Amino acid sequence: MAEIIKLDGTRDFDRAMVEQAYDRWAPVYDLVFGGVFSKGRKAAIQATNRIGGRVLEVGVGTGISLPQYAPHLRIFGTDISEAMLRKAKRRVAELRLKHVEGLAVMDAEKLEFPDESFDVVMAQYVVTAVPNPEAALDEFARVLRVGGELIILTRVSADVGMRRYIEQGLQPVVRRLGFRTAEFAWSRYAQWLAGAHDMELVERRLVPPLGHFSLVRFRKTEVAAAA
Repeated sequence: MAEIIKLDGTRDFDRAMVEQAYDRWAPVYDLVFGGVFSKGRKAAIQATNRIGGRVLEVGVGTGISLPQYAPHLRIFGTDISEAMLRKAKRRVAELRLKHVEGLAVMDAEKLEFPDESFDVVMAQYVVTAVPNPEAALDEFARVLRVGGELIILTRVSADVGMRRYIEQGLQPVVRRLGFRTAEFAWSRYAQWLAGAHDMELVERRLVPPLGHFSLVRFRKTEVAAAA
């Protein structure tokens, strides 16, 4: 298995803040979020296993998902946090996960892979944690093969009402923890999809906790091949 690759280049403030936040989360991430997000994670991985092939998991974190992928898949994991990936590497070694091709520190907005490299791109709770979400979604689509699927688990915030008011109030606090609460209503995802002419919505369904999160599947269409 490949060694962890360090991130090259300069880091802007926002990206550095996210990286530092998840470095701090690394020691306790599995304990804090392992059970909370387990049902959504299971649903997303089941969808991935049905598709098969080569899989990119963006935001692989501590590698908590890696043992759940079917052994015939080939998995490559990336994350912004080197501390997270150190734990993922230990997990791969301890569990002898031979289906894991490699782990690399990488910016979700600038993936270091050629076009159409993967059959599935998986991003669990990543979109709300990157500085430029649409740029990341564009990158996920770029490295996806025609006919492949982009599978995201994501928080979907409210467009209006009391929940939106609460989410806006919480945002300055949770931003320091490495994610955001109030900027990701479904209308934002729909707007991205409308501009991504080679992507179509396959499925959107609510997943725990609290019904504030969704499993969303997009498929890359033949339009990309004809362009």
